[in-house]
This record gives sequence, C-alpha cells and structure tokens, in this order.
Amino acid sequence: MNRQTVVGKGSAEIKVYKGKSVFEGIAIGKICLIKIKKRNIVCIHVEDVESEIARKNQAVEETDIQLRMLYEKAVPEIGEENAAIFEVHRMMLRDSYYQETIENIIRSQGVNVEYAVGNTADHFAGMLEIMDDDYMKARVADVRDVSERLIAVLMGNNSEKLFKTLSGENEDLSGGDEAEIIVAEDLSPSETVQMDKSRVRSFVTRLGSANSHTAILARTMNIPALIGIDYEEDIDGKTAVVDGFQGTLIVDPDSETLLKYVKKEEEERSKQELLLTLKGKETVTKSGKAIQRYANIGGLSDLQYVLQNEAAGIGLFRSEFLYLEKSDYPSEEEQFQVYKSVAQTMAGKKVIIRTLDIGADKQIDYFNFQKEENPAMGFRAIRICLKRPEIFKTQLRALYRASVYGNIAIMFPMITSVWEIRGGTKDSLLKDKIVLECVS
Repeated sequence: MNRQTVVGKGSAEIKVYKGKSVFEGIAIGKICLIKIKKRNIVCIHVEDVESEIARKNQAVEETDIQLRMLYEKAVPEIGEENAAIFEVHRMMLRDSYYQETIENIIRSQGVNVEYAVGNTADHFAGMLEIMDDDYMKARVADVRDVSERLIAVLMGNNSEKLFKTLSGENEDLSGGDEAEIIVAEDLSPSETVQMDKSRVRSFVTRLGSANSHTAILARTMNIPALIGIDYEEDIDGKTAVVDGFQGTLIVDPDSETLLKYVKKEEEERSKQELLLTLKGKETVTKSGKAIQRYANIGGLSDLQYVLQNEAAGIGLFRSEFLYLEKSDYPSEEEQFQVYKSVAQTMAGKKVIIRTLDIGADKQIDYFNFQKEENPAMGFRAIRICLKRPEIFKTQLRALYRASVYGNIAIMFPMITSVWEIRGGTKDSLLKDKIVLECVS
C-alpha cells in the first residue's frame, strides 16, 4: 500500500495516501466512502430459452429508456459532449455482437439472462483490458456500467428507483449537507452523473485512469481528482484534504496541516478570481505577440461556455455528435441548421468544423460496421467518408451552405499525409472529386 502514517500533535494519526492526480487543485471536506454492492448473480438452468431471450429483449428496452433519461439529465450539468457517453452506452447496449453473445450463452448453455449478461461483460472487459491502448482500456468501466444496469433491470430495478436516484433520494449517492470528498473503488459514468454536484469537492478512486469519465467530469466541474489511491475502509466520514498538485489524500490532518491547506485553498481561489479579471483584455505575450485562444465544442449547448470565456473562435467542432444523437443519418437540412447557428453565434469568428469522425469507441448502429480486431486504427473517420461518399457529400453540402453565415473552416480527420488529399491513392479527396462534386 502506497501510504505513510505521520503522528501529529496530540498523538493523532495523519494518514497520507499517494496516488496520481488527474486534475490539480485543493479540496477540504468530509470523506464520503461509496461502497457499491456487488450483485450476487446465480447461474440457473432454464428449460424455455426463448422465454429468457424475451426477458432479455424487454430488459434491453427498459435499460435504453434509463440511459436516455441519464443523457437528458447530464446535458445541462456537464455539457452535450460529456453527456454523449450515455448515447455511446445505448449503442453498446444495442451492439449486435454484444447481444448475440448474450443470446448464444443462453441458448448453448441453457442458462438465465443475468448469468449470460455477466459472462458477456467479463468477456468484453477482458478483451479491452489486454489492449495496449489506454483509452480502450478505460472503456472497461463503460462495458461494466452498461451490463450492471441491464442486470439491475432484470433483477427488478425499475424507472421509479431511477427517478429516486436522480432526485437525490438515493442515500448512497447523495450523502449529507457537508462538502464531500467522494472516495470509491471506481465510479461509473452513471454513478457520477447521479451525484449532487453542489456538495462534491473532489473525486478519489482506487482504480480508473486519466481517460475515465470520472476524470473527465472532474475536469469539467473544475475540481481536483485522484486515481490509484489505495485507501483503507475506516476513512469514511473523516476530515481529509485532497492535494491535486502532489497527488495525495491526507486523512485526519492535524490543525497545523489543515491551516496550511486552508491558506493554499484560499490562494488557489484568489488565482481563479484573478483570472476572471483578465476577461475582456487582449491576449498578448510580454514580447508583444498576440495569442488566439480557441474552444472545442460538441454541440450547440457548449456555445454558452465559449461566449462566457471569450474564446477567439472554435478550434474544433466535433460534428460526430450530430450522428451519435440520432437513430438515423442526420439530413442535410438538419446539419445545415446546426452549423448555421454556430456560425451566426460566433459572429464572424473562425469556426473549425471537423467532418464525421466515428469508429473506434464511437460506434453507431445504423452505420452497420463490420467487427475489427483494432477499430482504433481501422475503418474510421475520413476512411468511412471516402468509402461512403453519399454520407460525406451530405455533410459537405450542409457545411458549404452554412459558410455563408459566418467564418467556417473544415478539418478532415485521420489524414496521414499530403498525398491523401492530392490524389496519390485511390481513396483520396481530390482524385474522387468528392469535395468539388458535393455542390454540383
């Protein structure tokens, strides 16, 4: 265990746990230790396998509804881009390979759905864990989250319970009135979204990664977060300090240590307030060089933050979220209206819109992709657009039409060299004249 014990004044034990910081800052509060109860899944042999398949299908529909509700709750809280994880979860749930694996286990082994879902989750998580890609490894939590939710529905969870959780009536996730440092083995995206964020001061987990959605949420909320903290179970309810600069969790700090961090927290708050005073001023270096600060967005709901922080423009508009939100291909008119709104809102400031970048972790059912050994490096982004020009041309026409209303630039994702643009390969932008033909 990566921990040291320091005896402070009055012989009080100060416990210092060392981990890795995923977002800097100082947080002081009471620890709220979340223990997620593991479900006891029993293997039951069944005679009527088709009845089990029907149970599975019904549970999938209810789980899909719950995920849609979580998405709608998350959008105003953490923004459209971060909330899109629940749309991704819906796609994971509906994934044909995932569903087929569950059904194959039920039919071949003659077992109950809950057991089949648990086995399927282990199978998919195992494949992700052995990948070299850290981002793909971080998706293990997503697979577990989707499967746990499906099992919960199968074991009697319902929409009423979900509404109680969302309204803060779930005692495990809501806690008391005091500011809390959330400590857990790991946190799934749905667990973090369900928390009362007005009281959360920090996230601390034993597992997880810098690419986890808990880490992303912490950065969105601008609060310190630690991973890799091998804590002990007796820390619940104790006063603690999270030092996001040193990557440490300090439990039961003495008065001297606490005072030091109270001062440091005040200094950090003063720095943030000072940054706010810089709004409206030119971004220029001491040598006189002007620097343009651009913002990244995933949809229209993010524009308010772009304007609040006075960005010089939009450096990246991830257009794939228009597709992730739909159950069918977004039309030219639908895309045009979104691009037009962004261009008009930015009032002449540059808006760089990236063309469709899906594949890898961003799978969309209605695209009917084939399974790949390494989807992160496979059929994705510009490769899809060049192979399916009808989709690409629709998006490009919408972008060209919207460009009349502002300063739009287009970014093509996953271009590896200049010859892909100039026509040095059979799948190239100019060779197939896709860029020019889209307006013909």
